[in-house]
Amino acid sequence: MVLQFDPKQCLPSSAELPDSDDTPVDNELQNLIPNLLEAILVMIWPERQDWFFGVDMGIYFDPSRPAVVPDGFLSLGVERFIGEQGRLSYVLWEEDNISPMFALEVVSKTYGGEYEKKKSIYADLGIRYYAIYLPNPGSRRKRQPLEIYQLNNGIYQQLEGNPLWLPDIGLGLGRERGTYLGREREWLYWYDEAGNRLITPEEKALQAQARAEQEQARAERLANKLRELGIDPDSV
Repeated sequence: MVLQFDPKQCLPSSAELPDSDDTPVDNELQNLIPNLLEAILVMIWPERQDWFFGVDMGIYFDPSRPAVVPDGFLSLGVERFIGEQGRLSYVLWEEDNISPMFALEVVSKTYGGEYEKKKSIYADLGIRYYAIYLPNPGSRRKRQPLEIYQLNNGIYQQLEGNPLWLPDIGLGLGRERGTYLGREREWLYWYDEAGNRLITPEEKALQAQARAEQEQARAERLANKLRELGIDPDSV
């Protein structure tokens, strides 16, 4: 009897691998900014089950090397949810070798090789779009606040514009002042092809609340008008 050899069975699983590099973020924006991008995706893609957005999660691409950990990344063509616990990390050999389509790094006070080392790794992984966001541009005067690169023939080429349309994702990415979790500052947002910013879940809830308040005020005005005419509004 000839046994079939499956090399995947010899590779470590996500349960056996660390789920991050255990390096704590030194700036809360490193989590808040990608969390906002994920929250918008959850709202605009409610029926889609073919995408995954990871925040501060390790991407394993070689069993002999440590994971690379972007602040955020988006994969398309993968399962939205895996099991009750969800993904512990993003392991390429468990994802049919589907690399993320987009990776994001939020530069902190501790330089993490975002412009050199990580860019090289993401290019080797075939990540189509790579964005580097600099919350405090004054710390690196020669860098733009948001740099977005597109991979062409294995080399990242910087794109120009704000927002920038990313056709392989079907969304644009840009920066704009707004409010998230009660904090007003510049944030990263997704945009439609016409350059319109997509609203956040918070903004959608506020819009719904405003509409409800307008409807209630309209109903109260109508009730008062009926009372002026001697009509009981409850009888109508």
